Amino acid sequence: MSSHFLFFALFTLAFSQAFGSDPSPLQDFCVADPNSQVVVNGLVCKNPNIVTVNDFTFSGLNPGNTNNKAGSSVNLVSAANLPGLNTLGISLARLDFAPGGLVAPHYHPRATEVLTVLEGSLYVGFVSTTNNTLFAKVLNQGDVFVFPQGLIHFQYNQGQSNAVAISGLSSQNPGLVLVANSVFGSNPPISDDVLSKAFLLDKNTVDWLQAQFKTN
Repeated sequence: MSSHFLFFALFTLAFSQAFGSDPSPLQDFCVADPNSQVVVNGLVCKNPNIVTVNDFTFSGLNPGNTNNKAGSSVNLVSAANLPGLNTLGISLARLDFAPGGLVAPHYHPRATEVLTVLEGSLYVGFVSTTNNTLFAKVLNQGDVFVFPQGLIHFQYNQGQSNAVAISGLSSQNPGLVLVANSVFGSNPPISDDVLSKAFLLDKNTVDWLQAQFKTN
Protein backbone atom coordinates (compact mmCIF):
# COMPACT_ATOMS: atom_id res chain seq x y z
CA MET A 1 0.00 0.00 0.00
CA SER A 2 2.76 2.45 0.96
CA SER A 3 4.67 1.77 -2.27
CA HIS A 4 1.49 2.45 -4.29
CA PHE A 5 0.96 5.72 -2.42
CA LEU A 6 4.58 6.76 -3.03
CA PHE A 7 4.23 6.00 -6.75
CA PHE A 8 1.01 8.02 -6.93
CA ALA A 9 2.60 10.96 -5.09
CA LEU A 10 5.64 10.97 -7.38
CA PHE A 11 3.42 10.66 -10.46
CA THR A 12 1.26 13.59 -9.28
CA LEU A 13 4.34 15.74 -8.66
CA ALA A 14 5.78 14.94 -12.08
CA PHE A 15 2.41 15.59 -13.75
CA SER A 16 2.05 18.98 -12.05
CA GLN A 17 5.57 19.98 -13.06
CA ALA A 18 4.96 18.89 -16.64
CA PHE A 19 1.74 20.84 -17.08
CA GLY A 20 2.07 23.64 -14.52
CA SER A 21 3.97 26.03 -16.81
CA ASP A 22 5.33 26.42 -20.33
CA PRO A 23 6.95 23.19 -21.57
CA SER A 24 10.73 22.93 -21.50
CA PRO A 25 12.52 23.11 -24.86
CA LEU A 26 13.77 19.84 -26.35
CA GLN A 27 16.43 21.51 -28.53
CA ASP A 28 18.67 24.58 -28.39
CA PHE A 29 15.92 26.81 -29.73
CA CYS A 30 12.58 26.70 -31.52
CA VAL A 31 12.21 30.04 -33.28
CA ALA A 32 8.56 30.74 -33.99
CA ASP A 33 7.39 30.58 -37.60
CA PRO A 34 4.67 33.23 -37.99
CA ASN A 35 3.88 32.07 -41.51
CA SER A 36 3.01 28.49 -40.62
CA GLN A 37 -0.63 27.45 -41.07
CA VAL A 38 -0.26 24.55 -38.64
CA VAL A 39 -2.24 25.04 -35.42
CA VAL A 40 -0.47 23.82 -32.27
CA ASN A 41 -0.44 24.65 -28.56
CA GLY A 42 2.05 27.47 -28.92
CA LEU A 43 3.94 28.35 -32.08
CA VAL A 44 5.44 26.12 -34.77
CA CYS A 45 9.24 26.02 -35.05
CA LYS A 46 10.94 27.62 -38.02
CA ASN A 47 13.40 25.47 -39.97
CA PRO A 48 16.67 25.92 -38.01
CA ASN A 49 18.59 26.19 -41.28
CA ILE A 50 16.95 29.55 -42.03
CA VAL A 51 17.14 31.00 -38.50
CA THR A 52 19.18 34.21 -38.22
CA VAL A 53 20.40 36.41 -35.40
CA ASN A 54 17.47 38.75 -36.07
CA ASP A 55 15.12 36.06 -34.76
CA PHE A 56 16.67 36.61 -31.32
CA THR A 57 16.55 40.42 -31.41
CA PHE A 58 13.82 42.97 -30.75
CA SER A 59 14.16 46.70 -31.35
CA GLY A 60 11.45 48.94 -30.01
CA LEU A 61 11.31 48.73 -26.21
CA ASN A 62 10.94 52.49 -26.24
CA PRO A 63 8.86 54.89 -24.13
CA GLY A 64 5.16 54.27 -24.74
CA ASN A 65 2.38 56.76 -25.38
CA THR A 66 0.68 57.56 -22.07
CA ASN A 67 -1.71 60.08 -23.61
CA ASN A 68 -4.80 57.95 -23.01
CA LYS A 69 -7.55 57.50 -20.42
CA ALA A 70 -5.42 55.18 -18.29
CA GLY A 71 -2.34 57.39 -18.47
CA SER A 72 -0.17 54.33 -19.02
CA SER A 73 1.40 52.21 -21.73
CA VAL A 74 2.50 48.55 -21.73
CA ASN A 75 4.93 47.36 -24.41
CA LEU A 76 5.06 43.54 -24.33
CA VAL A 77 7.91 41.55 -25.85
CA SER A 78 6.73 37.96 -26.32
CA ALA A 79 7.18 35.14 -28.80
CA ALA A 80 4.72 36.98 -31.03
CA ASN A 81 7.23 39.77 -31.76
CA LEU A 82 10.52 38.13 -30.67
CA PRO A 83 10.33 34.68 -32.32
CA GLY A 84 13.40 33.40 -30.49
CA LEU A 85 11.43 33.37 -27.22
CA ASN A 86 9.29 30.49 -28.46
CA THR A 87 9.39 27.53 -25.99
CA LEU A 88 11.72 29.41 -23.59
CA GLY A 89 8.95 30.23 -21.12
CA ILE A 90 9.67 33.93 -20.61
CA SER A 91 8.56 37.33 -21.86
CA LEU A 92 9.18 40.97 -20.97
CA ALA A 93 7.21 44.19 -20.76
CA ARG A 94 8.04 47.87 -20.43
CA LEU A 95 5.50 49.92 -18.45
CA ASP A 96 5.30 53.71 -18.76
CA PHE A 97 3.15 55.90 -16.52
CA ALA A 98 2.19 59.55 -16.61
CA PRO A 99 1.39 61.10 -13.22
CA GLY A 100 -1.83 59.43 -12.11
CA GLY A 101 -1.33 56.66 -14.68
CA LEU A 102 -2.78 53.23 -13.96
CA VAL A 103 -2.51 49.68 -15.21
CA ALA A 104 -5.99 48.64 -14.09
CA PRO A 105 -6.65 45.50 -12.01
CA HIS A 106 -5.86 42.49 -14.16
CA TYR A 107 -4.27 39.06 -14.04
CA HIS A 108 -2.10 36.82 -16.17
CA PRO A 109 -3.58 33.31 -16.41
CA ARG A 110 -0.27 31.75 -17.48
CA ALA A 111 2.48 33.75 -15.77
CA THR A 112 4.01 35.08 -12.59
CA GLU A 113 5.23 38.67 -12.98
CA VAL A 114 8.33 40.27 -11.44
CA LEU A 115 8.36 44.07 -11.70
CA THR A 116 11.33 46.42 -11.22
CA VAL A 117 10.88 50.20 -10.97
CA LEU A 118 13.42 52.04 -13.13
CA GLU A 119 12.18 55.60 -12.67
CA GLY A 120 9.77 57.33 -10.29
CA SER A 121 7.59 55.42 -7.85
CA LEU A 122 4.58 53.11 -8.14
CA TYR A 123 1.86 51.95 -5.77
CA VAL A 124 1.40 48.26 -6.60
CA GLY A 125 -0.41 45.31 -5.12
CA PHE A 126 -2.23 42.02 -5.57
CA VAL A 127 -5.19 40.32 -3.91
CA SER A 128 -4.80 36.76 -2.64
CA THR A 129 -7.52 34.12 -2.74
CA THR A 130 -7.28 33.76 1.05
CA ASN A 131 -9.85 36.15 2.55
CA ASN A 132 -9.24 38.54 -0.39
CA THR A 133 -6.15 39.86 1.39
CA LEU A 134 -4.49 42.86 -0.27
CA PHE A 135 -0.68 42.93 -0.39
CA ALA A 136 0.33 46.42 -1.52
CA LYS A 137 3.06 49.01 -1.05
CA VAL A 138 4.78 51.95 -2.71
CA LEU A 139 7.86 51.03 -4.73
CA ASN A 140 10.71 53.40 -5.50
CA GLN A 141 13.50 53.27 -8.04
CA GLY A 142 15.32 49.93 -7.84
CA ASP A 143 12.57 48.16 -5.88
CA VAL A 144 11.28 44.77 -7.06
CA PHE A 145 7.82 43.24 -6.52
CA VAL A 146 6.40 39.85 -7.50
CA PHE A 147 2.80 39.19 -8.57
CA PRO A 148 1.93 35.47 -8.29
CA GLN A 149 0.42 33.77 -11.31
CA GLY A 150 -3.33 34.15 -11.77
CA LEU A 151 -3.87 36.74 -8.99
CA ILE A 152 -5.50 40.12 -9.62
CA HIS A 153 -2.97 42.95 -9.39
CA PHE A 154 -2.42 46.58 -10.38
CA GLN A 155 0.22 49.30 -10.80
CA TYR A 156 -0.53 52.96 -10.13
CA ASN A 157 1.64 56.07 -10.37
CA GLN A 158 0.46 58.25 -7.51
CA GLY A 159 3.48 60.54 -7.84
CA GLN A 160 3.91 63.87 -9.57
CA SER A 161 6.42 62.69 -12.19
CA ASN A 162 6.56 60.00 -14.84
CA ALA A 163 7.38 56.43 -13.85
CA VAL A 164 8.93 53.55 -15.77
CA ALA A 165 9.12 49.85 -14.88
CA ILE A 166 10.24 46.60 -16.48
CA SER A 167 8.38 43.33 -15.87
CA GLY A 168 9.56 39.80 -16.48
CA LEU A 169 6.87 37.15 -16.99
CA SER A 170 7.21 33.40 -16.68
CA SER A 171 5.54 32.50 -19.98
CA GLN A 172 6.16 33.25 -23.64
CA ASN A 173 2.42 34.06 -23.78
CA PRO A 174 1.33 35.22 -20.31
CA GLY A 175 -2.17 36.30 -21.31
CA LEU A 176 -3.95 39.37 -19.98
CA VAL A 177 -7.41 39.64 -18.42
CA LEU A 178 -8.46 43.19 -17.52
CA VAL A 179 -11.12 42.58 -14.89
CA ALA A 180 -13.46 45.50 -15.56
CA ASN A 181 -13.11 45.24 -19.34
CA SER A 182 -13.90 41.52 -19.28
CA VAL A 183 -16.90 41.86 -16.98
CA PHE A 184 -18.48 45.03 -18.36
CA GLY A 185 -17.10 44.99 -21.91
CA SER A 186 -17.76 41.41 -23.00
CA ASN A 187 -19.24 40.77 -26.43
CA PRO A 188 -22.09 39.91 -26.31
CA PRO A 189 -22.66 41.62 -22.96
CA ILE A 190 -23.28 39.68 -19.77
CA SER A 191 -26.91 39.90 -18.64
CA ASP A 192 -27.89 42.93 -16.54
CA ASP A 193 -29.54 40.54 -14.11
CA VAL A 194 -26.27 38.71 -13.52
CA LEU A 195 -24.13 41.84 -13.10
CA SER A 196 -26.60 43.78 -10.97
CA LYS A 197 -26.90 40.86 -8.57
CA ALA A 198 -23.17 40.06 -8.55
CA PHE A 199 -22.06 43.65 -7.90
CA LEU A 200 -25.10 44.84 -5.90
CA LEU A 201 -25.88 47.52 -8.48
CA ASP A 202 -29.09 48.72 -10.08
CA LYS A 203 -29.54 47.92 -13.77
CA ASN A 204 -29.15 51.55 -14.87
CA THR A 205 -25.70 51.64 -13.31
CA VAL A 206 -24.81 48.35 -15.00
CA ASP A 207 -25.94 49.73 -18.35
CA TRP A 208 -23.81 52.85 -17.81
CA LEU A 209 -20.74 50.79 -16.93
CA GLN A 210 -21.21 48.56 -19.95
CA ALA A 211 -21.41 51.64 -22.17
CA GLN A 212 -18.03 52.85 -20.81
CA PHE A 213 -16.30 49.58 -21.66
CA LYS A 214 -18.07 48.85 -24.94
CA THR A 215 -15.46 48.12 -27.60
CA ASN A 216 -17.54 48.43 -30.77
